[in-house]
Amino acid sequence: MSLNEGDQAPDFKMAASGGREVSLAALRGKPFVLYFYPKADTPGCTKEACGFQEALGGGDITVIGVSRDPMKAIEKFAEKYRLTFPLASDESGKVSEAYGTWVEKSMYGRKYLGMERATFLIDGAGRVARVWRNV
Repeated sequence: MSLNEGDQAPDFKMAASGGREVSLAALRGKPFVLYFYPKADTPGCTKEACGFQEALGGGDITVIGVSRDPMKAIEKFAEKYRLTFPLASDESGKVSEAYGTWVEKSMYGRKYLGMERATFLIDGAGRVARVWRNV
């Protein structure tokens, strides 16, 4: 499934770093950024997370990072880089599948399933306001 601007954002509820829980229901009423990244503590994902921290950390907009890593790896990543926004664990893959970010990829001629780096801006009504894919 591919989400487009104007679509209703799929519902979610996930465990997140710092003992938090994040859900679409709890975030309604305010816009937020939901970004999907392939793997905690890898160069590209670290650069992306630190970029969000620098640009939006502590600001008026909530940022939530999502990967399929186990919570232990996510906690370690968040602590190592002192990320103040929640990083959520989608180990089951249900959220990444609902947002269309679990896709077929190819590397060195080998095809496999993996996380597409994508960012969604969700408005206060729970609709997708903007989508950036393969960022």
